[in-house]
Amino acid sequence: MSNPAADGARHAEELLRLLTDADEPGADRLLAEVTEIRDLVFVGAGLTAVARAEARTLPPAQRAQANTRQLRLGDLRDANRDNPAGLRIWLRQAAEEILLIRSQQAIADAVTAVGQERTTARVAAEATGSAATSSAATST
Repeated sequence: MSNPAADGARHAEELLRLLTDADEPGADRLLAEVTEIRDLVFVGAGLTAVARAEARTLPPAQRAQANTRQLRLGDLRDANRDNPAGLRIWLRQAAEEILLIRSQQAIADAVTAVGQERTTARVAAEATGSAATSSAATST
């Protein structure tokens, strides 16, 4: 006997992989294969768990925006509670939300890395005294 929650999580992971690989037809086929409302909801639960976990690592402003988008996705899900086609739209948007969160996290990581490099360079310059020399030269 299959476990609906595990099946839903597996479908969610596969949907994310397909969309990450830009395999739109594959994503559409995967969603079309999930026919029961109950199964669609389990896929959505898997996507929601991933989105919420990954959004926790975002900077505060982006995290707040992601939380707002999660609420809107919940409204979309509720509006399509008895409509498999509408639930597939919800699943697609939920998966795309995760991709957005991942891209925001990559940007935040890059900004943090640049900031750390600048701090390291400044500390090194101060340690060698070159910062004092350069600031004295600019203040006269």
